[in-house]
Formats: sequence, C-alpha cells, structure tokens
Amino acid sequence: MADEDDALLRAFESGVVPDGGFHHAQHVRVAWNYLRTRPLPSALARFQARLRAFAQARAQPGLYHETITVAYVLLIAERLHGAPADEGWDAFAARNADLLAWKPSILDRYYRPETLWSERARASFVMPDRLSDR
Repeated sequence: MADEDDALLRAFESGVVPDGGFHHAQHVRVAWNYLRTRPLPSALARFQARLRAFAQARAQPGLYHETITVAYVLLIAERLHGAPADEGWDAFAARNADLLAWKPSILDRYYRPETLWSERARASFVMPDRLSDR
C-alpha cells in the first residue's frame, strides 16, 4: 500500500490526476497520509496549499472550498487520534466509512446547506452551525 500512497501523493503534488481519478476518497487519503507524517497544523497547511495548487493546475481554482477542506482534515485528525500507529489505509477507511461518503456527507451533521455552500464558507473557514444525531 505504501507504493499506492506514494503514487497518489506524487500525482497530487504534481497537479496530475492520479490513475483512477481524484475523487473524494482520494482527497481523504491524501489528507490521511499528511496527518500520519506531520503535526496537524503542518498537515493542514500543506493540504490546503497543495489542494489549491491542484485545482489551479486543473484550471479550476473555484473548486477549492476552504470550509470543506479544513473540516475534513480536522475530522480525519480526530479519527487518527488513538488509532494504531501501524494502521493502514484499508483499515482506516473501513473504520471510518462515513468520512468517505460524499453525498450524503458527514458535514451535513455539522452545517446547514446554505452555510456550507455559501461563498463565505468557500473562501474562509466557517464554524459548524448545526449539530445533530444523524
């Protein structure tokens, strides 16, 4: 799996769509890799910068969404806390399937749609405005 992770990270950091595409699960996997090898502030900053650069390289800078990016990195970091140090991607993904679903998204628990999809949330991190048991 390390080879698969390395290939994914190389493609992402080069602004190239990796084999199989760069969908939500691949975003989560890249963030997971960063968080396993860096402290949270450094992992978050790197993921934000590289995701913006990736979107720019694809000529789609408007796809970058600050609140979604930050919220997912924080959720992944929370889920990594207390996990076995040698836990691989497959085990993490199986244990956290809710992080891999895009629609419906785990963020639906924390944000009202009009908040999450606002221009303000796209441009800068917005704190959650809804909590529920869903």
